[in-house]
Amino acid sequence: MPYEHIVYDVKEQILTLTLNRPERLNAWTLQMKDELIHAVERANQDDNIRVIVVTGAGKHFCAGMELVRPEGNIFGYDIPQGDTLNIEEIRDSGGEFALALYNSNKPIIAAINGAAIGVGITMTLAMDFRVAAKGAKLGLVFTQRGIVPETCASWYLPRLVGMQKALEWTLSGDIFTAEEALTAGLVMSLHEKEDVLTAAYALAKRLIANTSAVGVALTRKMMWRNPNFEHPMQAHDVESRLMYITNQRLDGRDGFDAFLEKREPVFTASVAKDMPATPFWPDPKLTND
Repeated sequence: MPYEHIVYDVKEQILTLTLNRPERLNAWTLQMKDELIHAVERANQDDNIRVIVVTGAGKHFCAGMELVRPEGNIFGYDIPQGDTLNIEEIRDSGGEFALALYNSNKPIIAAINGAAIGVGITMTLAMDFRVAAKGAKLGLVFTQRGIVPETCASWYLPRLVGMQKALEWTLSGDIFTAEEALTAGLVMSLHEKEDVLTAAYALAKRLIANTSAVGVALTRKMMWRNPNFEHPMQAHDVESRLMYITNQRLDGRDGFDAFLEKREPVFTASVAKDMPATPFWPDPKLTND
């Protein structure tokens, strides 16, 4: 797929995805969504990529949904005249991207280099880390536009900042600063605007430096999925099986030998080829009652 609304760049095992519509403050489009999903799925199959960093071209990260569309509904809810719409089949575009991130085998870092409004901030919630520019304006402004949050925000946001803060931000729709986001735990750290990407790369290199790619991929999946189990026994079951697989069949074979021999481990397991196929976390089934 040729990319027009994003830039795909790989260096030192880090994929940088840059939202590339600076003349429109990197406003979100359906094409941007398609390109981002394609890029994430492409990265899953590339063992030369260990971490994904997402940032915005120009002065801001993402100003939200593009409100100017030559034809049709801005959200893509286009219904040909005379046709009916099955509301059970509707999927918001941001949510499609959030689910692609949920299924990613690579850690994702949002380098929020400026304003992030609406989908501009909710698109980062499914990422693993957020670093932001000092003074950046953020906002879950949906209620002030007469709509509701999307991009799986109602699932991610309370987990990240707690229900009280999630309710305050989403019900009021007010703009808040990166400093407030830091206090609430939404962002990991603040930096001068020109240093945000550098900070994201420094974090990415920490995640790469001494780790197994498959170990990182499986641990990421465990952290996002296991807390939703009803009983710790379910987490114990997943951990036990993955501990055995990683230790006996994958990088754990050399990891402990290297420690005892006081040398650097040689991790060779491939995320693209060696991820366990056992369905530890069955996909949810959508049902129409």
